[in-house]
Amino acid sequence: MQTCRLQLPYPQPFLKYPPTAPPVAKDGGLLFRQKLLYLQSLNINPHKALHLNPSLRSTPLSSLLSVEHSLSSVGLSRPSIGRILDMCPLLLTSDPLPPINFLLHEVPLPFPHLPLSLTRCPRLLVSSVSTNSAPLSASSLPSDSLSIPHHPSFSFQRGKPLKPKLNFLRSLGFDEPEVNRMAARSPGLLTLSVENNMRPKVEFFLGEMECDLEELKRFPQYFSFSLEKKIKPRHRALVEHGFKLPLSKMLRVSDGEFNARLIEMRLQRVQKT
Repeated sequence: MQTCRLQLPYPQPFLKYPPTAPPVAKDGGLLFRQKLLYLQSLNINPHKALHLNPSLRSTPLSSLLSVEHSLSSVGLSRPSIGRILDMCPLLLTSDPLPPINFLLHEVPLPFPHLPLSLTRCPRLLVSSVSTNSAPLSASSLPSDSLSIPHHPSFSFQRGKPLKPKLNFLRSLGFDEPEVNRMAARSPGLLTLSVENNMRPKVEFFLGEMECDLEELKRFPQYFSFSLEKKIKPRHRALVEHGFKLPLSKMLRVSDGEFNARLIEMRLQRVQKT
């Protein structure tokens, strides 16, 4: 039975204003004022946005509306869109569809998971997508993913490339489905630096911790924790007392909860002797 997939076209350069948009004005000052009011309607701090993204001054309001339309078309609510754009003002003058296309087609991230992933990690939308990466065949796409047209001539160079993260995970010996599941479970790892973040953590994981890569598959969120502030001190505290915990139990809890658990484990050992 042939799988039916929703086709999402790229938004047109000029879209009709939604009901919340102000009427078009001809005066430059009024147009700029309308743009500020539009940003405020999304709960975006205009001063911060203009400071972090100076090109926003010359960007027409129609382009901002197009960005909002693109994000709403993948299931993001207007309040969520406002939070994302306030956190990443660069996105106001960028096309979010190429990284979305990458996440859906090449990770692939299931479409129902996309809004939450983007809300938790807006930096995914300002990461670059390589133009020479071949799109996946239709047969390799999950049945619940959304198909967005592939544009090989488009170059998106605002942030760090997404592709090297997947390649690094493959270089560790993970096969394609395993890499895809890891990225789908923890999309934030696609925003990390391979050399400054992922590689040092893997070296510590395999070296001093002497752990198995199978545990990384179960808990890819390991990469999101600080090596110096959390991973190393907690692992060494456990080793000092002769204990070992799964990565999730070692890292997910607060410092207070970790210390309380360590004390509890020590007391239990004393009671057994």
